Amino acid sequence: MSHPDPRNYQPAGDLLGGRVILVTGAGSGIGAAAARSFAAHGATVILLGRTTRKLEAVHDEIVAAGHPPPALAVIDLARAQGPAYFDLVAQIQSSYGRLDGLLHNAAILGERSPIEHYDVGTWHQVLHVNLTAAFVLSRELLPLLRAADDASVIFTSSSVGRRGRAYWGAYAVSKFGVEGLAQVLADETRDITRIRVNCINPGGTRTAMRRSAFPAEVPDARPEPASIMAPYLYLMGPDSRGFTGQSIDCQ
Repeated sequence: MSHPDPRNYQPAGDLLGGRVILVTGAGSGIGAAAARSFAAHGATVILLGRTTRKLEAVHDEIVAAGHPPPALAVIDLARAQGPAYFDLVAQIQSSYGRLDGLLHNAAILGERSPIEHYDVGTWHQVLHVNLTAAFVLSRELLPLLRAADDASVIFTSSSVGRRGRAYWGAYAVSKFGVEGLAQVLADETRDITRIRVNCINPGGTRTAMRRSAFPAEVPDARPEPASIMAPYLYLMGPDSRGFTGQSIDCQ
């Protein structure tokens, strides 16, 4: 089966109609843009993030636009323990009985400094939020993903998760781990489930994390998150069936 260039993908208006999709880090930036885009194409979105106010704002925007009302899951992945994950799974099971899509978008930058001077506590925190939390969430949600007719898992990667660069420290290492986790999960689910697993590198976009990483950069030099959604829609929708174990770029 041939697949189009995801960057040039033209989604149908009802591409995700009837689907239930969980987006982590949904309160702002790329996560919020993805949630709005998925909802605009018919999905019921579960907005996961740590700040209620931000999630409510995205919720209200989606409802005001006339799209399916989303659900909220307020979870701080830096501190969440087993019960928070178990409760989330139970709530999705009770409300929907399945999960059609999972976008791992939540991440923290940490600090940009040489390995020699990198703070050990920050290292642990970045690896936990960016990699370990994604592993735990994927592990716990796999039964719900298996219950779907056509499920998609997307991990958010980075160019520094493919080739390390100086001073990117734990963030780069966490994204290398994300790429590996996605490859392992894709290989484990290939051919024996209806789940596909891929990575997506959004590239430089106009987000708070980008401003923190490049404070001297002219803000409007980078595209808005809403302008890079075509690959997200492609990977999350039915047109990407059979496309798994890949890592693609939005730009």
